[in-house]
Amino acid sequence: MKRRSILLLALTAAVIASPAAARAPAKEILNVSYDVSRETFADINPAFVAHWKKTTGQDVKVNQSHAGSSAQARAVLEGLQADVVTFNQVTDVQALRDKGQLIPADWRARLPNRSSPYYSLPAFLVRAGNPKGIKTWDDLVKPGVGIVIPNPKTSGNGRYSYLAAYAYALDKTKDPAKAKAFAQKFLANVVVFDTGGRAATTSFVEKGQGDVLITFEAEALGTAKEVGPKVQVVTPPVSLLAEFPVTVVDKVADQRDSRALAEGYLKFLYTPPAQTILARHYYRVSDRSVSAKYRQQFKPTRILTVEQVLGGWEKVGKDHLASGGILDQVFVRK
Repeated sequence: MKRRSILLLALTAAVIASPAAARAPAKEILNVSYDVSRETFADINPAFVAHWKKTTGQDVKVNQSHAGSSAQARAVLEGLQADVVTFNQVTDVQALRDKGQLIPADWRARLPNRSSPYYSLPAFLVRAGNPKGIKTWDDLVKPGVGIVIPNPKTSGNGRYSYLAAYAYALDKTKDPAKAKAFAQKFLANVVVFDTGGRAATTSFVEKGQGDVLITFEAEALGTAKEVGPKVQVVTPPVSLLAEFPVTVVDKVADQRDSRALAEGYLKFLYTPPAQTILARHYYRVSDRSVSAKYRQQFKPTRILTVEQVLGGWEKVGKDHLASGGILDQVFVRK
């Protein structure tokens, strides 16, 4: 009897000490995302909430936060309680591992397509009639062309624009020195570096700055649909794959007991209903049936990858993005 009492006391103490038993699973999560995704996730979140209710019977809520991808990564590292992040660049997610130990080293292997549920590419938004005749990356370095992009120092969107220009030139010339010179001319033509993708769209569309906005194809097509014939989209014949990596922020999810909800949310992004919402917001998706249904809204283009042309994200981080790297060498502050 005495041994049974001791065992019962020990089990009770264990239950009381268990963090999972001390509180109910979280019913809310925070998705920290990049600047121009707010409308997309405003549509996805209610669909996920309905899906979760149908499959588990639980009422939940998904909150969202948006700013430049790199700025968001810094905010999470400084304590923003993100249960999940849906960024627009691998380096911003990897920073959560390298600088904060918030996620495991194998985070890219946890979901399909290297944890990128959808993709896009840098495209051009020009004014009606395309008065500067902008069709390719070569047209962007001509004298007198005013470019608007987000600041590549703070925005993944802007960084993709810079990397796409460099990758185009390197693929064409096979000469790193010529690619660097091309990137310098490209950045010299930028008339304003905004802090994020949406601010850049506002500068181009509402403030009338520049001759061409370079942004994600999804943002360009969505803006053209919203503002009508005063702008038009130019998809260059060559561009760079823009991935949108996602991950549970393990350290936060475990502290808040939100892991099941957070993982369910990210897995939902790969389902046909979520892929359909993404395609309606002009993202290119991996689901074959959804992709085929929305294929007509995209112009054909040859898509280079960071791995093929630039040697992978780790090399990009060292060669281009590190302090004193190629981006610092060619960057012309406005």
